[in-house]
Amino acid sequence: MAAKKHQAVVLGTSWGIRSSFRSLIAFLITALIITAVYLTQDSIGRVLELDRTDGLHELSECNLFSGKWVFDNQSYPLYKEQQCSFMSDQLACEKFGRKDLSYQNWRWQPHQCNLPRFNATALLETLRNKRLVFVGDSLNRNQWVSMVCLVDSWIPPKLRSMHNNDSLNIFKAIAYNATIEFYWAPLLVESNSDDPVNHRIPDRTVRIKAIEKHARHWTGGDILVFDSYLWWRRPRMKVLWGSFESPDDAIYKEVQMLRVYEMALRTWSDWVEVHVDRTKTQLFFVSMSPTHERAKDWGGGENCYKETGKISEEGYWGSDSDPKMMRVVEMVLEDLKTRGLNVQMLNITQLSEYRKEGHPSIYRKQWEPLTKEQIENPSSYADCIHWCLPGLPDVWNELLYAYIVHQ
Repeated sequence: MAAKKHQAVVLGTSWGIRSSFRSLIAFLITALIITAVYLTQDSIGRVLELDRTDGLHELSECNLFSGKWVFDNQSYPLYKEQQCSFMSDQLACEKFGRKDLSYQNWRWQPHQCNLPRFNATALLETLRNKRLVFVGDSLNRNQWVSMVCLVDSWIPPKLRSMHNNDSLNIFKAIAYNATIEFYWAPLLVESNSDDPVNHRIPDRTVRIKAIEKHARHWTGGDILVFDSYLWWRRPRMKVLWGSFESPDDAIYKEVQMLRVYEMALRTWSDWVEVHVDRTKTQLFFVSMSPTHERAKDWGGGENCYKETGKISEEGYWGSDSDPKMMRVVEMVLEDLKTRGLNVQMLNITQLSEYRKEGHPSIYRKQWEPLTKEQIENPSSYADCIHWCLPGLPDVWNELLYAYIVHQ
C-alpha cells in the first residue's frame, strides 16, 4: 500500500513537472514570437524610414524631368488594359485593334536619380481622408483615368465607386475615404466650351475674369492638379466682359491668344492665392502635352499613324509645342512663389515629345466607333493628341506620385 502511494506521488509530481515544463515552453515560444514580430516591425520601420529619408534627399537634388526612356517589358505596364474597370474607350488602344503594344513597356529614367516605383497602397494611405482633384482639359482627364487605373485593381470591387455628375467625375476608395476626381474646365476660366460633352465650338469665347463657377467644385481639395493648353491653340481668342446669359449687355473683343492665356492664368493664380489652405494643400500644374500631328517634324509620313518607335533625337521639340505659352506658365508660377504659394510644375513636355508612338491614332472610340471610311483615312481621323493606356500618362502619374508620397 505504501508502495502504491509512493508511486502515485511520483506520478503526480512527474505530471506536475511535465505540465509546468510545457507551460514554460509555451510561454517562451509566445515571448519569442512577440519579440520577433516587434523586432521585424521595428526593422521594417527603420528600413522604410531610412528609405524615405534617402529618397527625400535624392529627389530634392534631382531633376526628375531630365532623363531618357528605357525599354522595360519586365516591370511595365503597371496594369493591364482589360483589368481597369474604368478604362475609357478613347484610350483603350488594344481593345480597338492595336497589335503593337511596345508603347506600354517604356520606363522613364532620370539622369541623376531613380524615379520611385508607383505603389498603389502607399498612395492610397497618403490620400486617406483626402481629395486628389485633376482640373483641366481632356489631357488632364487622360491622366486622371491613368491614376484611377493604377489604383483600381488594388481595391476590392465593393470598396470602390465611380460617380459622374456633369463636369465632375469622382472615383472613391471607400475604405480609405479617399477620392480621385476630375473636373472639366478646359480653359480654367468660364468659357462657351465648358459643357463636358458639347464643347466643340469654333468661335471660342472666354469670360476672362470669371472662375468661381468652376472653382467651387475643387475648393477644399487636398491635392490639386491643373492643366490648360490644348484649347488655347489658335492665334486669337474672343474675350467676354459680361455674362453668357445676357449677351445683349455683354462686351466682346478679340485679343491675341497669348495675352488672353496670361490673363486667364492670372485670374486662376489670384483665386488659388486667396482660397487655398497653404497648410494642407499641394498644388501642381502640368505643362503642355505635345501632339504628333505633323510627321515632317521627325522625318516621318503624315502623322502618328503606324508609328511604333519613339523619337531618339535628344532635345527633340515638335512644331505644335509653343514655348511662349510654357514661359507664361512659368512666369505666373514664379509670381505665385514670391507671394508665398508654391505650385510645382510637372514638366512633362520634353519627355513626352519623344513618344510619337504612344497615341491612340485610329485605335479608339470617341462617342461612336470610327467608320470604315474614317479608319481608311488616318491623315484626317488619327488621334495624335491623347495617349493610349497603359502608357505615357502612367509615367506622368509616377512623377506626381514621387512628389505626393516621397516629398
